[in-house]
Amino acid sequence: MKILMVLTSHDQLGNTGRKTGFWLEEFAAPYYAFKDAGAQITLVSPAGGQPPLDPKSDEPGAQTAETDRFRNDPAAQQALASTGRLAEVSAEDFDAVFYPGGHGPLWDLAEDSHSIALIEAFARSNKPHGFVCHAPGVLRHVVDAAGKPLIQHRQVTGFTNSEEAAVGLTDVVPFLIEDEFQRLGGRYSKVADWQVHVVADGQLVTGQNPASSAAVAEKLLKMLG
Repeated sequence: MKILMVLTSHDQLGNTGRKTGFWLEEFAAPYYAFKDAGAQITLVSPAGGQPPLDPKSDEPGAQTAETDRFRNDPAAQQALASTGRLAEVSAEDFDAVFYPGGHGPLWDLAEDSHSIALIEAFARSNKPHGFVCHAPGVLRHVVDAAGKPLIQHRQVTGFTNSEEAAVGLTDVVPFLIEDEFQRLGGRYSKVADWQVHVVADGQLVTGQNPASSAAVAEKLLKMLG
């Protein structure tokens, strides 16, 4: 069982002068779910090397058992520090793909031609493809075989407008996932802020927020049998 994890390389939070990147829990929880299930995990990012960590996700209040496990796991830290290049991987070589969130993907992966083509290849091969929190935003330009938005008429979720407002970034992000998914014709659903919500439609799995990370990973693993 080979699972690809795609992380952001973008570290600037718009024009605020603050840093962003990937969200630690959204990487660590799925990483260990996959690892404990015996998967062979490959990590990539657009730039390769160490992806930027959103400093907010490193604060005490954002820690979980999985983030603690990561901090005590030199092998996982080394794997993360040496991600491969997104442009050099092929969907043919993997059974599933997972994208952790954090705000970074809204800027780079959402517009990255290699990422778009990769997701389209997973979708057309009918292989599980999962995204959590802000990572569903990378689907905005992904199309199906007919050239229509991949999420059109499909059940999806992602970070909500109210959650974005709660973190004070409504006017900073390049687009709001809830609004964008509705514009594209997705059947967007949500639950109360910060509660677990995972939606599967075919082989497409999306999760609303950091708390949904492990559940998205478990759904992918069930699809892989």
